Amino acid sequence: MGHRTDGPEADTREIDWADFDAVLFDLDGVLTPTAEVHEHAWAELFRDFGFTSEDYLRYVDGKPRYDGVRSFLESRDVHLPEGSPDDPPGEGSICAMGNRKNDLFNEIIERDGIEAYPGSVALLDLLDGLGVRQAVVSSSKNAPTVLAAAGLAHRFEHVVDGSTAVAEALPGKPAPDMFLHAAELLGASPQRSVVVEDAESGVTAGAAGGFALVLGVARGDNAATLAERGAHVVVADLAETLPRPGSRGTP
Repeated sequence: MGHRTDGPEADTREIDWADFDAVLFDLDGVLTPTAEVHEHAWAELFRDFGFTSEDYLRYVDGKPRYDGVRSFLESRDVHLPEGSPDDPPGEGSICAMGNRKNDLFNEIIERDGIEAYPGSVALLDLLDGLGVRQAVVSSSKNAPTVLAAAGLAHRFEHVVDGSTAVAEALPGKPAPDMFLHAAELLGASPQRSVVVEDAESGVTAGAAGGFALVLGVARGDNAATLAERGAHVVVADLAETLPRPGSRGTP
């Protein structure tokens, strides 16, 4: 069923997407290269703390924004008041810093735009042809903006994002609740659904939710870590999961 890319003798059997009823995609780093934009925004926010790519993966990647701020600052033994989501962007509270990060992210998207990964779009096309339902599950409240900027907004009947988590009182990743909610919206059971994630917190959530397949997307050098956190299969790009011509998974 899987396709691994972690060694010269890797299993090259493709995923049979026709076996599933629903696929739940993380957004940043899975469908669009916005994980890089998020990392740049976080690095700017924490530039005085020596923020590194390792810090991004360990403390903030895939988490709700304020959780990411709190987690990273705790790693530096810095403690700020929680504040309120209405705090103006700044440095006086967890929420103020999170709001500043959001502004930095949006500035980069507005300036540079965003384009979906071709391999991810090809997989969406395949799933459409197979009649497999799809949703986006993202911790970011910016998910609708990013989907629109990438020309993907029309492709998903449900987007479960940071705003949904607040409205529905859903714990964020690494808890599985957002993925379970998305599966329910699609009328699919976890045992017939796939979670596609590039973040450690995301694959942890997928594994905790008992999903049939947790597919990790390692855009960097974190393939082993994703597997350790619960990914059943790890690929470098979703194009690797596409069926070969004439196989059963071809619509």
